[in-house]
Amino acid sequence: MTARGRFLQTYLTFSVFVLGFAVHVCLAQTSGNADALSPSQKLARDVFRELIEINTTVNVGSTKAAEAMAARLKAAGFPESDIQLLGPRPQNKNLVVRYRGKGALRPILLIGHLDVVEARREDWSMDPFTFLEKEGYFYGRGTSDMKCDDADIVANFIRLKNEGFVPDRDLILALTEDEETGDANGVQWLLANRRDLIDAEFAINLEGGSGDLQHSKPILVEVQTSEKVFVSFQLEVKNEGGHSSLPVKENAIYRLAAGLIRLSQFDFPVRLNETTRTFFERIAGKETGQTKSDMLAILKTPLDTAAADRLAASSPYYNAMMRTTWVPTLLSGGHAENALPQSARATVNCRMLPDDTPENILATFHRILADSQIIVTQLAEARPAPLSPLRDDVMHNVEKLTASMWPGVPVTPVMSTGATDGKFLRQAGIPVYGVSGMFFDIDDIRAHGKDERIGVKEFYDGVVFMYQFIKLMTQ
Repeated sequence: MTARGRFLQTYLTFSVFVLGFAVHVCLAQTSGNADALSPSQKLARDVFRELIEINTTVNVGSTKAAEAMAARLKAAGFPESDIQLLGPRPQNKNLVVRYRGKGALRPILLIGHLDVVEARREDWSMDPFTFLEKEGYFYGRGTSDMKCDDADIVANFIRLKNEGFVPDRDLILALTEDEETGDANGVQWLLANRRDLIDAEFAINLEGGSGDLQHSKPILVEVQTSEKVFVSFQLEVKNEGGHSSLPVKENAIYRLAAGLIRLSQFDFPVRLNETTRTFFERIAGKETGQTKSDMLAILKTPLDTAAADRLAASSPYYNAMMRTTWVPTLLSGGHAENALPQSARATVNCRMLPDDTPENILATFHRILADSQIIVTQLAEARPAPLSPLRDDVMHNVEKLTASMWPGVPVTPVMSTGATDGKFLRQAGIPVYGVSGMFFDIDDIRAHGKDERIGVKEFYDGVVFMYQFIKLMTQ
């Protein structure tokens, strides 16, 4: 072999080695191989594993998880006097930790819930309470809702403490109990019993915001600034009944069914607020054709109702973002197979816009049903949760980080069509902003379902995002 040939062989061998090493490192970092992780990644992974493998379903409670996180934070140097474990029952304790800052401004509260929805082994492809990494995903109950974020913030508190970072204000972390069922809701309990521990200028709810993936590509980052209010009503019809062999037209089930059909044909008026208006303005930029034209049209005054109707028909999500909604969710009637029904009942679930009221909903029921024999009863109290005004610092810092980590991905405020713990803080006068760097596939949502998971890369990127976000908000 010539000298030139030996040189080329050596060069190619070395190049293949370097390329192979680079690919190995890249894959190891993406897969979460413990031997290739940075110290901050390993810490986040360890915390995540510990949380997933602690069962925090409603019948067990979240105290063990709260205690485990308290132990980690104490070992990292947080004073015992700044770590509080408290709650209504021994199995339902919340963790509140104060990261002391310079006191230049009022504190920021960061919240996340520790409880998870029940998961049965027979319903899953693996043990839901064993942390599993497989083919680029972390599996386990709570990996997406929302122990990924709990691990994220605990690991970052520890990392920042170890680095000697001193924020310009105190940071308060509240990892709470019972968000999923509400019987011992931690945020409600803390507001009622120890508001002094969590009182803040505003709150960051790590569950409220997130990033959207489609076909494995980031497409949108959402910052939650408001949410709809949940309230249900019962519709009931009663009459004398009789023998089923002698049917009559005046039938409780018929009358109730006729009323439900009238409800199905009614839509509440479109009413945009600061959040939803900005939402449609920003996402219109990534749409094309009729959808884009319709989004721009609903922003005009007067509102283009035909455009709103097309958007509503194209997407239940867009429909829910534009208006208060109602839908029957439960139905019952009659008492025997061979008897005319003496009663028929339906439960109608409403999701109100932040500025709507139960009184308006009740008046709308009476107007649309137009039947005094259908008795409408509100089933539980509903307290409006006001819109959190857009904060320039929150939005600017989320936009800055998104542009750095996911170039070209738009950021928009959103109104949640469901509900989170943020509503209790908003009701108490503490503005809340849902912020998280975790991304989830919009076509494969597994929260509360079988084989819940989050992408390994998405988890580590989310941890980096929150680390930088905290520093930007407190320097």
